[in-house]
Amino acid sequence: MKKIDIIRLHNAVFYAYHGVLSDEQNLGGKFEIDVELRCDLSDAKHTDALEKTVNYEKVYGCMKKVVVGKKFRLLEALASSIASGILNEFPLVESLVIRVRKPGAPVHGVIDHVEVEIEQSR
Repeated sequence: MKKIDIIRLHNAVFYAYHGVLSDEQNLGGKFEIDVELRCDLSDAKHTDALEKTVNYEKVYGCMKKVVVGKKFRLLEALASSIASGILNEFPLVESLVIRVRKPGAPVHGVIDHVEVEIEQSR
């Protein structure tokens, strides 16, 4: 049976210009992202070698490139693009779960944030 290990990055925060409303696209806002990477880390555990694992600093850079590099109208599209970027760049990752939060999303009421969660695999 194959072992699945998990690497998590919690609450990466970026300032970007995503949303449907023109104010969101022009003024921007804060976005918070969690990612859970599922992979087999057996080689890394036995060798203690960085090249045998998923370098989470590079994962953060991949996330940042997507979040600040393009405007998205929907959190769903943003989350999917981040997931695809990670899967394309890190072959050790077999699947992932990503959560994208938008604090103070424009709704007619009081909420802490809106969150979209997607799961993607190879």
